[in-house]
Amino acid sequence: MPGLQARNINTLHAKYICPVCSLILRHPLQINTCGHRLCQSCFRHNNQAIITCPQCQTIATPHQIAPDRGFNNDMQSLPLLCSFCQWDGVLRDYHEHLNQAHPHHEQIIDKCVLKEFGCNEEVGRSGMAEHYRSRQHQEAMMKMVEQIKSQSRGGQMSYTEDSDGDGSVLQDFDENVDVLGRGIATVNEDIEQDQAEIVEYDGRIRTLTESVSKSKLSVQEQRAFLEATKQNLDVLHQQLTSLKDKVDNWRQVSNDGTYTWKISEFREKMNDARSERQTSIYSPPFYSSSSGYKMCARLYLHGDGNARRTHMSLFFVLMRGPNDAVLKFPFNYRVTFCLYDQTPQQRHIIDSFRPDIKSSSFQRPRSDMNIASGIPKFAQLEIIEQEGNPYIRDDAMFIRIIVDFNETPKTLLPYMLSLNPGIPIQVQQKLMREEEERRAVVQS
Repeated sequence: MPGLQARNINTLHAKYICPVCSLILRHPLQINTCGHRLCQSCFRHNNQAIITCPQCQTIATPHQIAPDRGFNNDMQSLPLLCSFCQWDGVLRDYHEHLNQAHPHHEQIIDKCVLKEFGCNEEVGRSGMAEHYRSRQHQEAMMKMVEQIKSQSRGGQMSYTEDSDGDGSVLQDFDENVDVLGRGIATVNEDIEQDQAEIVEYDGRIRTLTESVSKSKLSVQEQRAFLEATKQNLDVLHQQLTSLKDKVDNWRQVSNDGTYTWKISEFREKMNDARSERQTSIYSPPFYSSSSGYKMCARLYLHGDGNARRTHMSLFFVLMRGPNDAVLKFPFNYRVTFCLYDQTPQQRHIIDSFRPDIKSSSFQRPRSDMNIASGIPKFAQLEIIEQEGNPYIRDDAMFIRIIVDFNETPKTLLPYMLSLNPGIPIQVQQKLMREEEERRAVVQS
């Protein structure tokens, strides 16, 4: 099924609209090369090795297109007005409302907008886009253009008699209508030619199929087969590279409740966030233990919500893990974020928060990941975007995420984050205990 219709669809931000069906995104997929999204049902790659973004024509491969569950979660709070009644609410409840109040909404039939010009087809809403490309609809458009031309010429004559020089406006309009008419006529000729070619190709395919069943492949067919095989090998190579990256990421997975996240190609990612091509990025997942909670971080480099354009926003995401059934929820352990100062001064930016156990973000995950929650105003963009700042070196940034299961005093956080992260976690914990005991002796 295509996207969703709503009365207020024209007031929504363009990022919530599918460029294929022009409806509200349903189960959004994201093209990672450009950041644009489309409905899952509108994505048809037909085993092609190369996919073109319908919005910006950027090239991508099928494995570079994936469900954007974080964006889908964010969309659930989108305010909507029902297309069929006076109901208003949010997307999260809209599906249930449509199924209960309008169970046949997908089968609702509409008349074509050009019915007055001879296009009397009645089409289901899900098939309207396909109908617009039909020959009947194209012919109706021609009739509409001819009528506009006739009316504009009659209006131009009377208008020219009563005005001085302004008739040139209608003359320009008449010329533009002529151009449009010729363009539509050309499109119809192309359609006829394409249909003839389709019939011709269909006959060729049947002939080739019969020939293949009786004899060996010809030299040309063998070359075509080898070319297709080469393309398949290229796709397999890309998939193998992607799998290797996943294996490398898995080797780096942390199982001690901490993760040091390296964000490379920082300037490119910041430009993507600033232009809203890709507003947020996720860290690789990490775990509290080999059988513990599964987590990750979500970073809005150019800010989110009220912090947009003023701060970097950093959030913690609880993910669905294989052992959730035996873990305790809600999740209530303090989370600390540290943006590393990569100079000897070590003026790290450190902040932490305690989860709100009433929030759905910290209940047991029922989907791949919960809604992100954390610190919207984590670091000022004025500092991060300053040339030569200590937090960006070699176009890379380092952020450390720490889930504190030991209730470490806040006063010890700067000392803990000043320790060499390359030291084993057991040694770091020992040093922290010694520092805590030393401070206790000094205070006494």
